[in-house]
Amino acid sequence: MPKALVEYEGSLLVERAVRTARAACDVVLVVLGAQAVDVWRAADFGGATVLANKDWETGMASSLRTGLDGLRGFPGTVDAALITLVDMPGMTPAALERLAAHGAPDALAVATYDGVRGHPVLIGRQHWAGVVETLTGDEGARRYLAAHDATEVDCTGLADPADLDVPPPGVPSAP
Repeated sequence: MPKALVEYEGSLLVERAVRTARAACDVVLVVLGAQAVDVWRAADFGGATVLANKDWETGMASSLRTGLDGLRGFPGTVDAALITLVDMPGMTPAALERLAAHGAPDALAVATYDGVRGHPVLIGRQHWAGVVETLTGDEGARRYLAAHDATEVDCTGLADPADLDVPPPGVPSAP
């Protein structure tokens, strides 16, 4: 079962992520991977734009690439992408808003929790091509952010940065 379809505290993880993003962002774009059609049919995306990542099996990098490519073609101008993950049910609008406050075309910002980098990550439009060039496997934008002067934004206490790579009790693990 894809993480997006995991139910957590009464709703699907993808629905929680969309609601959280909606509370902090004007434009919400969701990239679906495994079983995209099943997720699309099951979830309420609350008006978010939904894209399918046909290369999802190659890792997180392809989802980030799909999302950034989708934003390039988005009507109007999007200055920056605020990246969060579906498997972080403890993410809050407050953490997203703190990062979004740094939004600008030349911005790079990463949330920290007790000094440790995590999500969300903000990537200004001027960095999208550079990020895409460095994407591989499950690494995401980590190498690009490490090689550039990303602003660290303290989000300690604003959100729980833990992800659910290991399903919580009572949730069956993926086959």
